[in-house]
Parts: sequence; structure tokens; C-alpha cells
Amino acid sequence: MRASVAGAQSGTPQDEQGRFIAAVLGETEDAWGAILQARGLRYVPPTLVLYRREMPSACGSANSAVGPFYCPADRKVYLDLDFYEQLADEFQAPGLFAQAYVLAHEVGHHVQNLLGIAARVHAAQEQGSQAQANQLSVKLELQADCYAGVWAKNADETRHILEQGVVPSALRAAAAVGDDTLQKRAQGYAVPESFTHGTAAQRVSWFRRGLDGGSIADCDTFSARS
Repeated sequence: MRASVAGAQSGTPQDEQGRFIAAVLGETEDAWGAILQARGLRYVPPTLVLYRREMPSACGSANSAVGPFYCPADRKVYLDLDFYEQLADEFQAPGLFAQAYVLAHEVGHHVQNLLGIAARVHAAQEQGSQAQANQLSVKLELQADCYAGVWAKNADETRHILEQGVVPSALRAAAAVGDDTLQKRAQGYAVPESFTHGTAAQRVSWFRRGLDGGSIADCDTFSARS
């Protein structure tokens, strides 16, 4: 397990929230290590960076406006702790499992990077129109949601992490960060052609699909009709 905390030396965080996030990161390593090993691949875990307000990254400056993200250039997951407070207070998606979903989604992007999916998508985006690039971005994000569900399913089978009533908090978190939800909150209406992450319904659906199936094969958003 490798966790890097902004403003402190690298290592496992000492505060309660930091320890929880680091524990979830460890569970993603165990789950994805086993999943990829079964496919003859080795899982190399990402580094986790916890920060508030602003933090430099190989993909540019991370700040509260950006929210949590994965940077393939340095293979790090950047989590703004202020976002977790916003998730609970503004988006009405409190709970530890909602926080775990956010991290698992970003780790899903790391898995896409390891499998070469992200590189293929980015190459295709450069060849197409902006509308096509947005559509590919949505598929990439929904697949990361599905991978978050795959992690939850596999972690529950080995460590029984899904206590009764925790899944709805993750579903609320997925719905809260849907493009339509965020745009309606910000401007009162949604512009579907500008979506880059998927609607609330799509994000919930794909997370649920990964959670129900528990396999990478269940997460082929690129072949799905919608």
C-alpha cells in the first residue's frame, strides 16, 4: 500500500479519514491484483495523493474545481478531501462507502491505463470530432464506474465489506456526479452533447452492473448500445 499525503512525508496517513482511504486503497490492490493475475497480468498499484485546495501533478495543477482525478502520466490518484465534504453536504451522498466508490472509480482509470484502454481511447479522441471525443470520454468514465463495482464485488467476496445498507450511499454518489445532475445544479438545465462522464442513471447502472457481475467482461461500455 502506498499513500502520499500532501504537506507531509509519504506513508500511511495518521488521521481517521486518511487511514480509511488508505485501507480502501489496499483493498483495491488486493482485488485488482487477483483479477489481473487470473488474466496473466501483474497489477502495479497507483500512488494515492490526498490534498486540500491545490496540488501540482504531472497532468497539471489539481484543485478543488477539478475534483478527484487520476493522472496517467505519473500513475497517481489525486483526492481532494474537500470533495468528500461536498459529497456529503451538498450532494447528499454521505457515508464511508460513498467515499470508497470515489476512490475505486479513480483506481478504475488506473486499471484502464494498465490495460492500454485509456491510450487507445485518447488516440481515437484525437482523430475524431469534439462530439465523438465526448462520447468516448463518457464510455471511459462509465467503464471506470463499472470497474468500481467490480472491485466492490470482489472485495466483498473475500473481506465482506458490503454491510447492509451501504450500497445505496455509493449509488447516490454515482448519481450526484452525473453530468446531467451537475449541469442542472450549476445552470438549471443539461446539455447532453457536452457530457463527458455520463448521466446519473448511466453511472448508477454501470456501477451496479460491475457490482452484480464482478468481472471485467461485464464492463465493455464501448460495445454497449447506450
